[in-house]
Amino acid sequence: MAKIHWLGTGLSAIPGLKMLIENKHSVIVYNRTVDKAIEALSGVNGDYQVVSFSLKAIEQHASAGDIVISMLPGNFHVPVAELCLSITAHFVSSSYISDEMRVLNDAAKEKNLCFVNEVGLDPGIDHSMSHALVDDYKASNEFSSTNEHSFLSYCGGLSDVPNDFCYKFSWSPLGVLKALMSTSVSIRDGEVYKVTKPWESVELYPLPMPWGKDEFEVYPNRDSLPFIKQYQMDDGLNIKQFVRGTLRYKGWKNAWGEIFSEVDSLDSSKAEERLKEISDDLWNKYSYKDGEVDRVILTVELKVENGSKIVWHKQYLMDTLGNDNGSAMAQLVSCSVALAVEAVLGNEIPSGVTAAPHQSELVSRWLEQAEDISDHFVLIDHLN
Repeated sequence: MAKIHWLGTGLSAIPGLKMLIENKHSVIVYNRTVDKAIEALSGVNGDYQVVSFSLKAIEQHASAGDIVISMLPGNFHVPVAELCLSITAHFVSSSYISDEMRVLNDAAKEKNLCFVNEVGLDPGIDHSMSHALVDDYKASNEFSSTNEHSFLSYCGGLSDVPNDFCYKFSWSPLGVLKALMSTSVSIRDGEVYKVTKPWESVELYPLPMPWGKDEFEVYPNRDSLPFIKQYQMDDGLNIKQFVRGTLRYKGWKNAWGEIFSEVDSLDSSKAEERLKEISDDLWNKYSYKDGEVDRVILTVELKVENGSKIVWHKQYLMDTLGNDNGSAMAQLVSCSVALAVEAVLGNEIPSGVTAAPHQSELVSRWLEQAEDISDHFVLIDHLN
């Protein structure tokens, strides 16, 4: 029987780890601080043990056919995946596929190993929503590649109640600050749209909440273009808009004005040092305190037009609050990872380096679990 090797018991790890243990899988948990991992799993009954993390420890405990899950910082993923190749073990992570990870595709296929990535929240559940919408549209009578297609996907980790900063941090703000310095690429009005300062592309985005329309602020992030192919929208579809981005509370742009100004004026030779200082200050002021609840909103929308007429328009909307089972972020990320692990065990995912699965049965399974976790989960047909 294959063993599961779960690396890391940080903020986004515990609910999914508990799920695998409670589902009767045999799990070895690796953490730098063993006592913290034991405390995090207090009260959980099942076949598991906790050991101190190191690559050598994985090599000692893992066998061919086992599954290794990296819930570690991103710089660990490739070394762990390379170790998996050497011991003939499968690999799972919630992170984006890096170029270095993609290089391992052929070697993983040769050994019939699954190296599954992008199976958390964003990326992860957003992929499942996207595949479901595209498949639904392509199966409809309204499908035509000559229609104009507008795809929007936004996700935001928020505080339950907005504060004066319109944001709270559950881990180091440094990653958020560095993201503000990254160029985004998307499609607007049929043209490639590049943004080097995300705060300059913030726009209002209304969402149809149960209590009525609620406005948020959104902006594009990262490079959206590779996901056109991933979502199987590259087969001649006329794309008017294609944006994957971040969602924030209304007022976020103004609240962060001073941060944007400083990031924009940073001297490159001192940028790293100054960003660390800003990060520490933001952590002291705006980190989550014990008992505070987080919120996650994810929406994916596909609108199709023929001339001036909208012929197809559906949208997923998910709104989730943290609860006694863990933070919203932790549940949505780690329980999706756990589903991927069980899919690998069930031989439901092809070998090689892959992202969140697009097979309809697996997509449905991911979305059903997301709905179970969420407080509000709906597929909106805007034309009916």
